[in-house]
Amino acid sequence: MKEAFGVLPSGEQAFLYTIRCGAISAQISDFGATLVRLYVPDRAGKLADVVLGFSNVNSYRTSTIYLGSTVGRNSNRIAGATFLLGDKQVRLKANDNGNSLHSGPDSYAFRLWQVESWEESSITFRLESPNGDQGFPGNAQIRVTYTLESGGALCLTYDAVCDQDTVFNMTNHAYFNLAGHDHPQSAMDQVLTIPARSFIVSDAYTVPTGELRSVVNTPLDFRAPKPIGSRVDEDYETLKLQRGYDHTFEVFTEPAAIMTDPVSGRTMAVVTDCPGIHLYSGNYLNNEAGKDGVTYSRRSGVCLETQFWPDAVHHPQWLQPVFKAGERYRSRTRYIFSCSTV
Repeated sequence: MKEAFGVLPSGEQAFLYTIRCGAISAQISDFGATLVRLYVPDRAGKLADVVLGFSNVNSYRTSTIYLGSTVGRNSNRIAGATFLLGDKQVRLKANDNGNSLHSGPDSYAFRLWQVESWEESSITFRLESPNGDQGFPGNAQIRVTYTLESGGALCLTYDAVCDQDTVFNMTNHAYFNLAGHDHPQSAMDQVLTIPARSFIVSDAYTVPTGELRSVVNTPLDFRAPKPIGSRVDEDYETLKLQRGYDHTFEVFTEPAAIMTDPVSGRTMAVVTDCPGIHLYSGNYLNNEAGKDGVTYSRRSGVCLETQFWPDAVHHPQWLQPVFKAGERYRSRTRYIFSCSTV
């Protein structure tokens, strides 16, 4: 199904596309290649929409919280909005305390993407990003594909190539609430496991310091399952600086994370080929007027963003999101849904 999603100030029409496979269905907009709705059954077979979102395109256009958006060329932060790429100084537009967040104010989240293909269970969006776009070098051809798989998984595949050396580090910024987006008070009660040994320490502006710290004896130890909100306000410096969880963890095993709603039984496992997974506890949601008349207050949803480590371009010891001219960038993340029986 394809339906109108609103008209942009340019006069262009945005649309909402439905894909489905078995009991699971999703609605994705061509504006920002954005995941707007995702219906998943609970242990009794009852469907709920488990991602936060807006009811029309102009709410997405004027928002800065990236609900469900495709983010690129570089997700997360680049310190000082500048970096060296070979012998070339790349200058981006600062939009977050002098830094670049999600590639600046002209994010891919605010673009109208082209639909390249659309089938019952899959849709591919394409974006042409010209040389100098956002400040990055090279003409880039970018695709993102949403696929619902039998067995209950949503797979996101990113594919891009550029005619110059450039950065590719894309992610999806979905805010999940497995109780249903209309149960905002339940998000912090959901149980999270992240089998990471280490996390990246950030400064007051959420820019990495370069320190990779062990999770042992910290509130960021999710190796054993625990409610997300159980230690989110603990007196621990990096939590206080970020007003909660806003941290990247190493990925060294599968799944990279498992999140469960104990009431509905919905469980989501995150499997990715990315080196990092960024946990964000919705600390800056501020009574957003969401879809279906729901208000999203602080910590109404949880992001699990798969990506290269933030600001890696300033930390050469980390895996780099730099791709040579003609070298293909391809990344895949699967959100695998199931239900616990008790």
